[in-house]
Amino acid sequence: MNELELLERIAARAPGAGLTLGIGDDCAVYRPRGSREDLLFTTDMTIEGVHFRRETHPPEAVGWKTLARGLSDIAAMGGVPRFCLLSLAAAPWADERWIDRFYTGFLRLARKHGVALAGGDLAHAGRVTCDIVVCGSVARGKALRRDGARPGDNIYVSGRLGGSALGLVTGAGAAWKKHLNPEPRIALGRFAREKLHATACMDLSDGLSLDLYRLSKASGVEANLDGTVPVFRGATLHQALDGGEDYELLFTVRPRAQVPPSFESLPLTRIGVIRKGQPGRVEYDGRQLLPRGYDHFGSGKK
Repeated sequence: MNELELLERIAARAPGAGLTLGIGDDCAVYRPRGSREDLLFTTDMTIEGVHFRRETHPPEAVGWKTLARGLSDIAAMGGVPRFCLLSLAAAPWADERWIDRFYTGFLRLARKHGVALAGGDLAHAGRVTCDIVVCGSVARGKALRRDGARPGDNIYVSGRLGGSALGLVTGAGAAWKKHLNPEPRIALGRFAREKLHATACMDLSDGLSLDLYRLSKASGVEANLDGTVPVFRGATLHQALDGGEDYELLFTVRPRAQVPPSFESLPLTRIGVIRKGQPGRVEYDGRQLLPRGYDHFGSGKK
């Protein structure tokens, strides 16, 4: 059973009363009665040995990425982050200095995006484990979702892909920096929602091949990659398609949407088009592109 199948099983059993959008997207959406805004809620885990290695990853970077993962989900919905909750289970090896440096990186990113740390929990565990909860907001009924892509829509990605995967291998240079300190695309998410009127959006956390499969399946459509996938300098095409942890945005727009070549110096690249067909099927260069990105319940590794 893969991660998507497990989520579908859980969603089928979980009550969703009172939610505008529940399990299965980047964020859950809750609409307070009479509010002109919807609230966005997301949670992500950062686990030693899965998302970082204590031997190679500075504690400031672990703290930064812990929050960045949640902020990236808010960006994918076109929202604005408001506050967060952080639960940290420290391993025996993580001393006071490591924890202080972890919070230094975490709070540096929080201040950058005006996000308040509202609380959380502290505990001990066999290995460092962090759980981040981020609350954001978006105009009522305007949250970007995964299920809105329609035949004829163009597919875009931000930035260049594969940098994080390359950095994990090399541990050096711009790619290593990309891996350690991903930049949540908050402003781009709002631009895609407000100006481009994007039809669907999600963040690229597990690899383009897998995340585009998820978006296409949620929308009930097929995706055809007929453009050039933007590859981070020095990375391979395999790393760009399957590497994961780029935290760029994948989004679709109507055929007549005027998408600029860049947004605040960040490249925006058309990589394909949405077609009628088998839900979730992705074709690249005339062949089916299998969803080989990272799956916690598959055989891949971060």
